[in-house]
Amino acid sequence: MENQNYQNDGNNINGPGGHNNNGNQSGNNGGNNGQGPNGNGPQKGQSLMVLLIASLIVLLGMSYVMRLMTDSSSKEITYNEFLDMVESGKVESVVITSDRINITPKTEKKKEEESIFAPQPQTITYYTGVVKDDSLASFLREHNVSFKEKIPDNSGFILSILLTYILPIVILWIALSFLFRKMSSGGGPMSVGKSTAKVYVQKETGITFKDVAGQDEAKESLQEVVDFLHNPGKYTKIGAKLPKGALLVGPPGTGKTLLAKAVAGEAGVPFFSLAGSDFIELYVGVGASRVRDLFKEAQKNAPCIVFIDEIDAIGRSRDSKYGGGNEEREQTLNQLLSEMDGFDTSKGILILAATNRPEILDKALLRPGRFDRRVIVDKPDLKGRTDVLKVHSKDVLMDDSVDLEAIALATSGAVGSDLANMINEAAINAVKEGRTAVCQKDLFDAVEVVLVGKEKKDRIMSKEERKIVSYHEVGHALLSALQKNSEPVQKITIVPRTMGALGYVMHVPEEEKYLNTEAELRDMLVGLLGGRAAEEIVFDTVTTGAANDIEKATNMAKAMVTQYGMSEKFGLIGLATVESKYLDGTASMNCSDVTAAEVDAEVMRILKESYQKAKELLEENRDIMDKIAAHLIEKETITGKEFMQIFRKEKGIPEPDENEGDKGNEEKSTDKALSDQLDLGKILIAEMDES
Repeated sequence: MENQNYQNDGNNINGPGGHNNNGNQSGNNGGNNGQGPNGNGPQKGQSLMVLLIASLIVLLGMSYVMRLMTDSSSKEITYNEFLDMVESGKVESVVITSDRINITPKTEKKKEEESIFAPQPQTITYYTGVVKDDSLASFLREHNVSFKEKIPDNSGFILSILLTYILPIVILWIALSFLFRKMSSGGGPMSVGKSTAKVYVQKETGITFKDVAGQDEAKESLQEVVDFLHNPGKYTKIGAKLPKGALLVGPPGTGKTLLAKAVAGEAGVPFFSLAGSDFIELYVGVGASRVRDLFKEAQKNAPCIVFIDEIDAIGRSRDSKYGGGNEEREQTLNQLLSEMDGFDTSKGILILAATNRPEILDKALLRPGRFDRRVIVDKPDLKGRTDVLKVHSKDVLMDDSVDLEAIALATSGAVGSDLANMINEAAINAVKEGRTAVCQKDLFDAVEVVLVGKEKKDRIMSKEERKIVSYHEVGHALLSALQKNSEPVQKITIVPRTMGALGYVMHVPEEEKYLNTEAELRDMLVGLLGGRAAEEIVFDTVTTGAANDIEKATNMAKAMVTQYGMSEKFGLIGLATVESKYLDGTASMNCSDVTAAEVDAEVMRILKESYQKAKELLEENRDIMDKIAAHLIEKETITGKEFMQIFRKEKGIPEPDENEGDKGNEEKSTDKALSDQLDLGKILIAEMDES
């Protein structure tokens, strides 16, 4: 039977003002280096052509610029003009080469004061062609013009060509080659349609089914696929086909990606891994191009596994209800649907995808023939959490006091990532305390750290606030002891926590539960409102600390009316639908406004009845509440055993057998945690919800 929202809600911590703690290498194979349509051949040829064209343009540009510079500083004249200049005394010197005569004219000397401030004029030289004239030397000597004949030096000419033309082209070639290489590797315009999937092989993943715990049913479904990849003959012999795809569905942190890598590790085949967002780019049509490229690479590397994480990024329904109308995403989805229909499963290509929002995926994507299997990767149960803790603690030194099953009981509703974090926090705490191994206390402290944060020792509350918090917490704890359907108390504290809690009560379950009766839910409502009732009875006023309690109680009562059919007025009609089951699990009303108003009135009636019952029980046991509150103010933190000793003593109830008491109050740990933390002005929620 399907779990409901308030069934098995995880560690229930009641305290004022709570906090919400809801709970390779890339493709270096033949496929990537091929010279086909998706290989590097055409791209290299295209880059070479671009480089040649760029070099030619640069060469022509440099020649033109150099000619302009030469023309601006040198001017050609006729031989007669040259002789006239010599005769008129305007020539300073002459250099005769094999093909021309270079003429340097005389410059006018300006005054010294003018030369300081005035800009220096540009010196213009002249040149003319060589004419066979035997009298030129005597003519130049006659007019006191110095002259010489330049000896040809071919090495200088070659060096000039190298420095002027060849070197700039080489530098440009290297720069453009580096630029194109960067653009190709970084997803630039030249490779914008290429697949960005990372390719792993078995040794690189290093993950097998032994590294995955708490998901036995999911592993069993995927082990059949692995066996098919290893031994296809025995399946094809009777006509069975490899499933085209498997969709891994579950809350965040349950190990969907880890399972996909374990499948590849067990099968020993290449593993293409990418996220749904990798298909989306700025340019229209890029996503569809990357899908095509991905499946071509997969076919080259078959048998292989393609894993698309967060497939809802591209597989969102095209219905306008879920934000349809995005042209790029729809093109990408259409291409994905086409490719999944077109490839041949006999080659051993398996598509795995993961999501925690299956309700928004397109129906065409979910039909058999594309994703033939839906594998639920849900939050682990008691045995699963124990197995997960064993996997994550195998490399952690632990002493003989550690009982992982007790920690598993204390973390109902936690996922694999939460449990791994708790083990790590426990190891860090052991080192901080100077121990060489992790003990049970370190693990329980780690559970509290993950749920409500670390102790905030620098926060100093006034005497009056400490008293309010103490009575608030004792109100919750006392109602748990007075009601038979409530869970025993594990711990009461008024030590502030870093997540905003000024105090909380931790309950223990008798056993892990998957269903809650109406009587249990009613007692939960009474317990949730016990803190507010205690404040009103003792102080004749109320504080903001009950905001979290009221929010939780309202949600629970509303679920009883709209989802669970636990209202006499509305009966068995369903008035709300749960959306995002694997995320926040919020429910949306599917009734008229008039009916919704009547639902609010019914919820209000249930809460008033629960609050009245809480006040009656606490008023009848006012003396017990005062003594426990005084003890809590003095000690700041008391265990469930101390609490029950005071309660039994005041009630005149004999103490139970020691072994039985230990079993009921210490070995059992929290199955539900309703946080009710008093923070004047800032109220948050702390809850780990399994359903």
